[in-house]
Amino acid sequence: MAVKQLASCIFCKIIKGEIPSYKLIETEFSFSFLDIGPLSKGHALIIPKYHAEKLHELPDEHLTDVLPIAKKIAAAQGVPDYNILQNNGRIAHQEVPHVHFHVIPKPSTSDDEGLVIGWPVKKFEKDEMEKIYDAIKQKL
Repeated sequence: MAVKQLASCIFCKIIKGEIPSYKLIETEFSFSFLDIGPLSKGHALIIPKYHAEKLHELPDEHLTDVLPIAKKIAAAQGVPDYNILQNNGRIAHQEVPHVHFHVIPKPSTSDDEGLVIGWPVKKFEKDEMEKIYDAIKQKL
């Protein structure tokens, strides 16, 4: 397993045990724990053990167990509604520059607890959608 960690990264320090955490699940590739700044009760984080700031910089093998861990944590949180969130870059609301996934319970009794977001839908004409599609498809 290729492991890349940064001495100055708070999440790398948590993985190494230099900073205490409420560890939930640990595997060869991932480490999960309760968020100390939660949006709701049980808000958890899943972090790859490989240090990468953004998802596209992370080797694929470090993603193999993220969703199975998220599924287990979501079920253990005991609420029917929840968000799985992953941000890339400060402008996209990434606070810690180490890839991480949030599992955020959304209690049905509260509109302001858990993740609160807007969804500013954009409208594109058919020809613009085709240009966007072609540009992305060519790079895949």
